Amino acid sequence: MIKIVLYTIPLAAGLVSGLLSSAGLGPWYKNLQKPLWMPPASIFGPVWTCLYILMGFTLTRIWQSEDGPLKRNALLFFTIQLILNFFWSIIFFRWQNIGLACFEIVFTWICIAGMIITVYKIDRTAALVQIPYLAWVSFASILTFTLYRLNA
Repeated sequence: MIKIVLYTIPLAAGLVSGLLSSAGLGPWYKNLQKPLWMPPASIFGPVWTCLYILMGFTLTRIWQSEDGPLKRNALLFFTIQLILNFFWSIIFFRWQNIGLACFEIVFTWICIAGMIITVYKIDRTAALVQIPYLAWVSFASILTFTLYRLNA
């Protein structure tokens, strides 16, 4: 039962964030200048769903690890990166603040990297499955900065 809860936490965070930020997908977003290399909107949902499932896997492995400072640090990094992940969509879409989203995504990336490094000391597999997440947020960072530059 605890595994289901641990997998559900990141999925629920993504779902709620998406619902709270969906209002920004109207005319404001449609009228933004976008780079030619921007993926179609239909790609983002499936990618994020896979990443949230991988986060659930990692959270489960952290939770099952031996108690101690490494576990506490891993849970802290996990929690902070998930909170930052949650707010990025709200900042970008709902608040329509691309500049603040640029700033925020840098901290998200740092916390994901910190999470991977910390989790690696506990469970290599749980850390390595987060590499696609870090890669996607790296891409999202470049995309966010490009959108800012094109629309500032």
